[in-house]
Amino acid sequence: MSFLDLAIRRFSARGYLKKEIPDKELHYVLEAGRVAPSAANYQPWLFYVVRNEGAAPGWKEVYARGWFFEAPVFIVICGDHSASWKRGDGKDHCDIDLAIAADHMTLAAADAGLGTCWICNFNKNKVVSLLELPEHIEPAIILSLGYPSQTADMERHSVKRKSFNEVVVFK
Repeated sequence: MSFLDLAIRRFSARGYLKKEIPDKELHYVLEAGRVAPSAANYQPWLFYVVRNEGAAPGWKEVYARGWFFEAPVFIVICGDHSASWKRGDGKDHCDIDLAIAADHMTLAAADAGLGTCWICNFNKNKVVSLLELPEHIEPAIILSLGYPSQTADMERHSVKRKSFNEVVVFK
């Protein structure tokens, strides 16, 4: 399968089968995040793996969507702003680096037949408390991970995305 076919196949899964993820597939997804590029190769990330089955009840206060708790695993992608590269004008690339790692993981998951959903609208303070994160570590993204209960509409990019000419500018 080509990279573009894989990117088209990836979608935000908001429903999961009651099926555990084998360790091999979970490690494959995590390794894809680990090898992602980062500014100046600083790799300012930590990936916290939470298995839904044994998750503390407090996770219901993190993101209160029923489908979220169908996923057998959540990956909390955290950044260390004290360890990230800063451009000369002070621009902190931590969040950019985390986004690249998350994207690598979502594509690896799709390659392994798994689904993900990128979640940013969560209760940050509750995550910090549940994971007992030190002050310098910030949770930025939660990826739900599991076998999706639905399939992607393979034509969605032709109708739900801006056209090529709307987003590409040649100079």
